[in-house]
Amino acid sequence: MKKLLLILFLTLFSSIKSEGKTAYILPIKGAIGPVTYYKVKKVLKIARIKNAEFVILTLDTPGGLLFSTRKIVQEILKSPVPVIGFVYPQGAQCASAGTFIALSCHILSMAPATNIGAAHPVLITGQQDKTMEEKVVNDTVSFIKSIASLRKRNVKWAEDAVRKSLSSTEKEALRVGVIDFIAKDINELLEKINNRKIKTSSGIKVIKSENVELKELRENIRERILEVLSNPNIAYILLLIGIWGIILEFSHPGFGIPGIVGTICLILAFFALHTLPINITGLFLIILSIILFIIEALTPTFGIFLISGVISLILGSIMLMKPLSELRISRSIMGVGIFITALFLSGIILFAWRTKKRKVITGKEGIIGETGKAITDISEEGTVFLHGEYWKAKSKSGVIKKGSYVKVVEVEGLTLIVEEK
Repeated sequence: MKKLLLILFLTLFSSIKSEGKTAYILPIKGAIGPVTYYKVKKVLKIARIKNAEFVILTLDTPGGLLFSTRKIVQEILKSPVPVIGFVYPQGAQCASAGTFIALSCHILSMAPATNIGAAHPVLITGQQDKTMEEKVVNDTVSFIKSIASLRKRNVKWAEDAVRKSLSSTEKEALRVGVIDFIAKDINELLEKINNRKIKTSSGIKVIKSENVELKELRENIRERILEVLSNPNIAYILLLIGIWGIILEFSHPGFGIPGIVGTICLILAFFALHTLPINITGLFLIILSIILFIIEALTPTFGIFLISGVISLILGSIMLMKPLSELRISRSIMGVGIFITALFLSGIILFAWRTKKRKVITGKEGIIGETGKAITDISEEGTVFLHGEYWKAKSKSGVIKKGSYVKVVEVEGLTLIVEEK
């Protein structure tokens, strides 16, 4: 009886322990960028803290930033939690930067009708000379070969994926030793990884996928905002709106709203640029253009600081993204933005110029030269009616009769010095 109870207890304990196992799944869809890196880092950290069995990365991506890909690969390679890459669902692709991530996973699988490869680096920031292109390709080849070698995958195939843009189907990838097996869905994947022994950064681990609870982390508001802001075009537009708002506030102080909107946009823009591979020289040139525009708005020089600011903005915009970055700012957005900025500043300068030429209508200067009417006789003292108000007045040209029209020539305190008109 005691033996039977012990067996039942051990069975129940084993069942509870098994049912308590958790794993995490993270879909990687679309272009790979800073947000992708943030999500991978986050899920691996949570998996480590929660002592998860493994993490599954489902891959369906055309590629993306090599800058972000390197950081993702680093996170996977140092992860004590096993990472399973799965090119999924059927019809998905794992191209370019996605290939690096897939090869770095401890276990790699593909669904039917999927493909992997075509990892040749593409620089969309303009034509590069042959020497520079060769350097980039060689560096990328070394990177992918080191990953493939570490995971004991086909190093020659990995090199050809970069140099020759080689791409393979799931059957071809299995035949040449790029992936570990083919699985039609997540359930089959879980069956095939069960009891597999792998080497992680913390040592050898046997994967237990039976009765595991798969959890998917929900995307929070911060990640959604970051995903939008990480678009270099959005970041650039926010930067320009910020410039416009600050300039308008400095040229018309006291209004408030342009300054508030401009400051918020600048903060968001700088936050977005922090997540992107920017060139610090380009950023400094844009900041210099803001300073020059503010100087022009405060002390209109009728073109000197405006032209200098526009030139600085053009150079800064062109140089903002690092030369070897796959990201860039749309030339059309850049051109329209700079044109609107120059037009905006020109309008402020024109308004300031017209304001300076306009006759002053307030204060002491606004009264001199105006015409009023004598309400009383005026000699040393009298009263005139001017601008809808009664003023004390003193004559500069002898006695001025009541009812006569007078002209203000001077102002002494609250007394007008007038002469007969």
